[in-house]
Amino acid sequence: MGSFSIWHWLIVLVVVVLIFGTKKLGNIGSDLGRAVKGFKDGMKDGSADAPDAPVPPAQQVTAKRAADERNTVDVEAKTKS
Repeated sequence: MGSFSIWHWLIVLVVVVLIFGTKKLGNIGSDLGRAVKGFKDGMKDGSADAPDAPVPPAQQVTAKRAADERNTVDVEAKTKS
């Protein structure tokens, strides 16, 4: 009762193929392969592009600076009662 036999897995595979179809499963497989390849390439590029010096923190927006900008919308948050 612990693990499934090969026959259980074959039945599950047949049911999945009947539900999704081979074309859809092939598309899912190729999309997954491209995603994994892109992730690996990104990890490789990310480690090579990492700077040795620490990145300075982003500048904080103060209330005075936000009031001076014309595109700023002032909104007051209220709690529900």
